[in-house]
Amino acid sequence: MEKYSQRLAYGEAITALGAENPNVVALEADLGKSTMSSLFQAAHPDRYFEMGIAEANMISTAAGLAASGKIAFCSSFAVFASGRAYDQIRQTVAIGKLNVKICGSSSGLSDFGDGSTHQAVEDIAIMSAIPNMTVFTPADADEVRKSVRAAAAIEGPVYIRVTRADVPAYTKGDFIPGKLRALKDRDDAVCAIIAHGIMVEAAMNASDILEEKGIKAAVINAGTMKPFDTEGLLELSKRVKAIVTAEDHSYIGGLASHAAMALRKSAVPMDYVAIRDRFGQSAHSLGDLLEHYGLTAGAIADKAVALLN
Repeated sequence: MEKYSQRLAYGEAITALGAENPNVVALEADLGKSTMSSLFQAAHPDRYFEMGIAEANMISTAAGLAASGKIAFCSSFAVFASGRAYDQIRQTVAIGKLNVKICGSSSGLSDFGDGSTHQAVEDIAIMSAIPNMTVFTPADADEVRKSVRAAAAIEGPVYIRVTRADVPAYTKGDFIPGKLRALKDRDDAVCAIIAHGIMVEAAMNASDILEEKGIKAAVINAGTMKPFDTEGLLELSKRVKAIVTAEDHSYIGGLASHAAMALRKSAVPMDYVAIRDRFGQSAHSLGDLLEHYGLTAGAIADKAVALLN
């Protein structure tokens, strides 16, 4: 299946949005050629602010711009966007409910070469815990584009999690914030796999593995982590006998935690494929890391089989 860059989709989306709305501005922390905000710079140089390696200043400046009526898109690697600027995000942007949109690029283990210091395996947990924050975890390039537009329409702060790796196109139709989206659904499904971001591809492949075993599996995309679609997951749990979540994030505070909280009153058994309580590390490829941390289609399928047995 043809793949496309989520980072490129982000740059294209904010650039197109900037052409339509003169109040859209973009800020960058010295990584514009990687996050692809450089596309906005080329098209709208008078509304692009290169802040250097100073994420806290970037967010504070964005807060000021938002307070003056602008829609401010800030981008950096996810580990820096959620970590280095946390205080400014919490104290100024979130408490003030300001119109600042934060792109956490190269999320999860996708920056495989730079190791633990550059791999955000806890950013969803951090951003989800902040009141007033919306958290998008798009599955593919098209959903990134739609997440950008949805973020611009929301009054208040938004975090968009973007992977470094190119990903297949799986989503179709409208993106509805706060709703789970079925990518492979069937009335006779006995289990459901819920995933987001880069792990959607593994989830789809896992459903094929299960199909070969005679097990019908639905695949659900969690494109919004906050607000989480608790009602949608509970409805799904009434139709299946097992649920497995899959993510390239710590199981603490990520999709596994959100799903477990949603299913606390449900009788359906649940398990997860996620990063245990540990940091990332450098590797020759993303595939090597996904294999090492057990974030594979085979691992998802094994979890489903174990639950059903």
